[in-house]
Amino acid sequence: MTGQIVDTSSHRERDAKAQAIAKAKAIAPDVAARIGSTPKTTFRGDPDIFGRLVEDHDRHRALLAMIEETQGDSEDRRALFAELTYELKAHAAAEEQALWSTVLRDPETTDFARHAISEHKEIEDMLEDLAARDMASPGWLRCFAGLKEEYLHHIREEEQEQFVAAEKRLSASDAQHMRQVFERRKKAEKADAEIEKKIKLKD
Repeated sequence: MTGQIVDTSSHRERDAKAQAIAKAKAIAPDVAARIGSTPKTTFRGDPDIFGRLVEDHDRHRALLAMIEETQGDSEDRRALFAELTYELKAHAAAEEQALWSTVLRDPETTDFARHAISEHKEIEDMLEDLAARDMASPGWLRCFAGLKEEYLHHIREEEQEQFVAAEKRLSASDAQHMRQVFERRKKAEKADAEIEKKIKLKD
């Protein structure tokens, strides 16, 4: 019986990851999405807020990997970068309202929430910097590599530390409600998201 439970969990996680990658692939079907292995997390495929956030993270991992496969100022690179920008901005805003606004009020998890929110701002700054640069330049690729490293670090921390700490302080009904809030807010935020251009980093 135990083996069956493990198999079910494994299938659920694999299916959730595959679905997230497929959403990214829809933007540029001919571009490979080589995301490789992902950090271990207990949340992938779960029906609550944390599973939903990890689903987005996997989609973002795929978009980052796909952008690396593109060349120069191409149509695919532009489309994928635009989608990444809209996704990351909407995801961060919805995550802050659905999860971190509540977690901030708990003294036990305030530091985790503040750290996550501060990194959201850093990532948004990096997106704006990239949007202002020539996509065909070596400088763009260097800045993109920095964004990818920063974002993968950010979501690994969330999945392996911050979500774990937050889950311990939330009831199951809280987590389910937060998912509903996240879905509504993300849809609205993505519809309103814009690509802003502002050089903020040294080349």
